[in-house]
Amino acid sequence: MPSESAQPPVVLVTGATGYMGRQIVPALRERYRVRLVDVADAGRTDIEVVDLFESDPSALAGLFEGVDTVVHLAYKHSAPGSNYDGSVPAIDKFEVEFGNLRMAQNVYRAAFDAGVRRVVVASSNHAADWYEHTLVHHGFKDVVDPYELPLADNFYGWSKACYEHLGFVYACGGLGRALEVVQVRIGAPRELDVAGYSADEPPAPQPGPSFPTGIARFKRDLGAWLSERDAQQLFVRCIETENIENEHGVPWQVVYGISDNTRAFWSLISARQVFGYRPVDDSEVRYAEAVQKLLVASGTAGGRVGA
Repeated sequence: MPSESAQPPVVLVTGATGYMGRQIVPALRERYRVRLVDVADAGRTDIEVVDLFESDPSALAGLFEGVDTVVHLAYKHSAPGSNYDGSVPAIDKFEVEFGNLRMAQNVYRAAFDAGVRRVVVASSNHAADWYEHTLVHHGFKDVVDPYELPLADNFYGWSKACYEHLGFVYACGGLGRALEVVQVRIGAPRELDVAGYSADEPPAPQPGPSFPTGIARFKRDLGAWLSERDAQQLFVRCIETENIENEHGVPWQVVYGISDNTRAFWSLISARQVFGYRPVDDSEVRYAEAVQKLLVASGTAGGRVGA
């Protein structure tokens, strides 16, 4: 943050009225001059209506002018109502996810051209969810590291992995300057629907058929949970940390966005070491009553999904 006598930096938030935007924008307002963008205004007067999915980067110059950091949360769903409501077969989701990758390119390019310092991108745990589905859930791996090669088994995760690599192209300096880029692999940033875990079907759909159901899904979501205040802290740290260079001097980082969960299966090493992230919440404490009822009392309390 600048000194008290200096003007706070301008932070542009895309997808500002979406789920993550509603969680983190209030905290950003307290620290920065925010510029909020979405495809619709949702009845609000503080939203600039811009379709980043369709826009050409050259048309975005004024929007990005004077911006210090972009927080890119915008995403176009593949089907009405939910990202993964099953109405579009997984094999048919390439085109819309390719469009979301094009939108990420629009944001990177507009930020690059406008001299923006940093872009913080809402990536997803699904960028590397092949490890979770194939190894973690079957007990062959305990923790997925943010430095591992991103491997996904669905087009949504593939697009997020491409966000990350595309960001590296802009960060490495090969295009003329180094645009600082942070990728936040967001976990499960919502309150858990405890009542739904006793059923055979999961309480919320997911990108593919590999996700566990019932009690196993509850254990999975305990490990993936991200509280609102931890999400706010993490994004603030991603905006404000001065030096984000990796071991090769490239200002590009990937971090997992979860709380300090007892059952975590994603590593917070980069979030902690590079950004000083100190999550304060743990799903095991937040949902202690449900853990006692669904896991301890039934004799299935042990470990992660595959345990």
